[in-house]
Amino acid sequence: MNHDTSPKAPLSPLPHTGADRFREAVRHAGGGSMLTGLAALSLHRFASAPPPGMIDRVDVLVPRTRRLRSTGLVRVVRTAEPPQSLEIDGLPVAPVPRALADAVSALSDAGVVRRLLTEAVSAGHCEPGSVVRELNRARLLTRPHVVDAVDSLLAEGRSIAEDRLYTMVREFALPDPLWNVDLRLPGGPHLGGVDAYWPDQAVAVELDTRAPRQDDDALWSEYTRKREHLERLGITVVHLTPRKLREAMDQQATVVRTALMAAPDRQPPAYVVVLPR
Repeated sequence: MNHDTSPKAPLSPLPHTGADRFREAVRHAGGGSMLTGLAALSLHRFASAPPPGMIDRVDVLVPRTRRLRSTGLVRVVRTAEPPQSLEIDGLPVAPVPRALADAVSALSDAGVVRRLLTEAVSAGHCEPGSVVRELNRARLLTRPHVVDAVDSLLAEGRSIAEDRLYTMVREFALPDPLWNVDLRLPGGPHLGGVDAYWPDQAVAVELDTRAPRQDDDALWSEYTRKREHLERLGITVVHLTPRKLREAMDQQATVVRTALMAAPDRQPPAYVVVLPR
């Protein structure tokens, strides 16, 4: 494998005319480079990112073997595994999760970080999980202001997923469930909360909005234990992800409807107490 090890001159100063600076930055960085950070987010049309002409420093993502130095208005960000770039306005641009992580790595303003992360989800650019994975990869989840912003991001992601679940039930004419309830055995242990429950059919829907952090395995084990316990009691648990609800709501409605229609063919479930969450 040939590595680019020849000395490179520092990147020359960029012109000050907004997108022209982006083009010049990519041209100087060479093949395989792409815009990332705030520059990329501005091209992804983030309202909370500065417009191109207001960005003081242009972040360019390059393969780790490239010998380029950050200088002037350009910050070189190296990566061992470049993501697949997107083309926006004729420029190679990093996908939103990676651009966010590179932007956040250089930001200390908690309010700006929170607005960027929240907009990524609320405007439909990506799912919370993909953002958290990139932040974790960049080792940014040890910074208190980033952790606080992630909490807001996950809350926003759950709220949007819940709204989509309500929309699915309404638009596909599913029977009205009991929303956001806890299940418990009579006089016995707490079985866990579910996002929707049809008591007559013993069908539960749970939104899988886990954050993929270091404790992901433990969280998944908890989900699995709860599902297995409920299914041993004769309750069918349907897991839906925010991404599935966003991209294939009709298919997810069919899954839920099939589970409801199959209820008469199953063994009668155990009696459980349903409490508001």
